[in-house]
Amino acid sequence: MSFGEGSIVLGPGDGKTVSVSGNPYTFKVRGNEARGAYALIEVTLVGDGPPPHIHRAEEEGFYIVDGKLTVTVGDQMVHGTPGSFILIPRGMVHTFSRAGTPSAKMLVLISPAGFEQFFEEIAGPPDMDKIQALAERYHLEILNPPNQ
Repeated sequence: MSFGEGSIVLGPGDGKTVSVSGNPYTFKVRGNEARGAYALIEVTLVGDGPPPHIHRAEEEGFYIVDGKLTVTVGDQMVHGTPGSFILIPRGMVHTFSRAGTPSAKMLVLISPAGFEQFFEEIAGPPDMDKIQALAERYHLEILNPPNQ
C-alpha cells in the first residue's frame, strides 16, 4: 500500500528480516527510503545483546514494544519496559540485554541512516571476526569483544 511517492506502509511482520546472532531484525524503513535521514528496525531480542560499543556517526534510539530491556549508557543503567524510549547520542558507550523476560521487542531508530547495512552484512551466526572487520567501515568501536 502507498499514499504517494516516497510513502511506506508495512503491516505486522512486513519488511525484510535477517537473523543477527539469532535475533530477528526486520527492516521497516531503510535509509534509502527516508532520504538518508533515518532507518527503523524492529528487533526481537531472544538471545544476548551486543558487547559494549560506541557509534561514532549516528544516534540510536530504542522504543520498547514488549518485554523488558536493560540498557547501559556510559555508567548508568536503565530498565526499559513497554512504552519506554531511550536515546543514545553518538559517541556514548552503550549495550543492552533482555531483563528477565524470554524476549524483548523494540523499535531501533538510527539517525542518520547507513548503519542498518551493518546488520545485513553480519546476518547469520555470531562471527566476531567479521564484526570486527566491518566495524571501522561503519564507525563502530567495540569494547571488550567476547571471545569466540
